[in-house]
Amino acid sequence: MTNVDPAEISKFESIASRWWDPSGEFKPLHEINPLRCNYIDEKANIAGKKVLDIGCGGGIASEGLAQRGATVTGIDLGEAPLEVAKLHALESGLNIDYQCVAAEALAEEQAGTFDVVTCLEMLEHVPDPASIITACATLLKPGGQLFLSTINRNPKAYGAMILAAEYVLKMVPKGTHEYRRFIKPSELARWVREDDLLVEELMGMTYNPLTRQFKLTPNDVDVNYLLYATKPE
Repeated sequence: MTNVDPAEISKFESIASRWWDPSGEFKPLHEINPLRCNYIDEKANIAGKKVLDIGCGGGIASEGLAQRGATVTGIDLGEAPLEVAKLHALESGLNIDYQCVAAEALAEEQAGTFDVVTCLEMLEHVPDPASIITACATLLKPGGQLFLSTINRNPKAYGAMILAAEYVLKMVPKGTHEYRRFIKPSELARWVREDDLLVEELMGMTYNPLTRQFKLTPNDVDVNYLLYATKPE
């Protein structure tokens, strides 16, 4: 059984045509993408490396990584976002290998293939996020690097990501997130360690509603955060 929630796929398929509208529903992803990609590049020096972007959607992160010199494969189970991603990559002159395949299925076919694996803003949308982590570990080469980003589960995160972002500021459509699917850093770190990966760093990402800017915040993982891990040689 595929680790996917059809309702989540349908949710993002319905707005796929607007994936690259910088003022539309995906505006926050456009705004945080340079932060995420720069952080990944700083840690992994991705130029010339094989990078897998799991849950790539319309390709915002995949393109950012490709622009920094990586050889990128992007996978997703939403066909409409993938078609948007393929078209936009063509328009951007970027050679990105987009595939409609589950991470677990790709792990069976291409174990130990990738230097870097990313899974960004996707774990909180699947029924079994730990299964995705296991696939990530399998897909990485020995010495490979893993980058995950998701949302903490606590009252502050509920207020910021659901009440504020969806209802007050209207930064994303209502119903984008489900609080019960948010993931505590301790849970994510445990899944990573259970797959024999080493947690290297937790990095927060905060939003200032006054300046309307995001920034990386090493000491604040209360809401959005990244986890950086490595696979032993």
